[in-house]
Amino acid sequence: MRFLHTADWHLGKLFGQRYMTSDQRYVLEELLSLVKEAKVDAVVIAGDIYDRGVPPAEAVDLMSEVLARLSERKVSVLYIAGNHDSASRIDFGRSVMERSGVYLRGRIAKGAEPVVLEDDAGPVYFSLIPFAAPLDVRDAFGIEVSISYDEAMEAVVADARSRIPAGVRSVAIAHAFLAGGRSSESERPLSVGGSDQVRPVHFKDYSYTALGHLHGPQRAGAENIRYSGSLLKYSFDEAKQQKGAIVVDLAADGTVAQEFVPLAPRHDVRIVTGTLDELRTDGFDPLPHDDYVRVDLLDKDTILNAYDKLQAIYPNLFALTRPNWKAKSADELAAPSQAQQKERSALTLFSDFFRDATEGDELSDEQRQVVAECLDEMECERREQP
Repeated sequence: MRFLHTADWHLGKLFGQRYMTSDQRYVLEELLSLVKEAKVDAVVIAGDIYDRGVPPAEAVDLMSEVLARLSERKVSVLYIAGNHDSASRIDFGRSVMERSGVYLRGRIAKGAEPVVLEDDAGPVYFSLIPFAAPLDVRDAFGIEVSISYDEAMEAVVADARSRIPAGVRSVAIAHAFLAGGRSSESERPLSVGGSDQVRPVHFKDYSYTALGHLHGPQRAGAENIRYSGSLLKYSFDEAKQQKGAIVVDLAADGTVAQEFVPLAPRHDVRIVTGTLDELRTDGFDPLPHDDYVRVDLLDKDTILNAYDKLQAIYPNLFALTRPNWKAKSADELAAPSQAQQKERSALTLFSDFFRDATEGDELSDEQRQVVAECLDEMECERREQP
């Protein structure tokens, strides 16, 4: 069986104050061409279909169009909810869509049956494992004690494996942060409590595991456990990443061959470094100037209207930094960076507040666990809101 592994489309994404829907439509045309050229039997989308729980109408229309075109070609589609998606909204129309070969799962559910697809060698069992927040797993499985993301995934995978016969080919589709993975700024943290990493060993019995969440294509503990990466570059720390999809060949004996196929975006995301005079010089930057660009301007002196002058060179200038300027830029004086915000999680901020309010007392381990669970529940509720 041959299938395409993709993930993290983030339809409706806002990047640099610009909706990326037209760019996403452009690259999805490439993906549809790849589906046709590679003659795949199925397309697997490992979560974060949309960028938020209630996506804009244009994003939903684009997803509907892609599903319709794949269905017309008799290509099966299997997709799950990621941490950016609304689980209940992803689940909409599931039983109706299955009649067209589109299989989806938004909510965590105990006893969920695998999707079984057939090829000349027999059945292939697909476990659809949407984003498994510990609170959702506790509710679905009737677990009364606190659990981590790793323990939540262990319970979900054990339940999924119990419904797959021994000795058959199997594929897991999951959305999680596996231990050892390399993250990017545009990925929303899975847990405000910080215990969000999952051991790859849970997926060892699957012939292949198609993962979503981390935006850089990478292996995760084994050659057959992989992240395909995101559809496009969604932050400047992804500028050097290659985006694409993985074509997976699953042999009759369960062995796997995979090929990463790059997809070319309509506009690349990149960082340009130089002085203003250099950037104005013909031939200094031979790449397309309508790319989505961040300029690291090396001039030491103050330049009046620097942004406007650079925008005349790069019409899609998204950001400007001044690493050598003796005065800090307005951006640097404003809010902390996304990376800094990640380092100071909501739990850390609450712990600092508690220490100040109690004149030096620290949260106990039990109190920290309760606060972490409350914050995780608030995050789950936030995902369900417009």
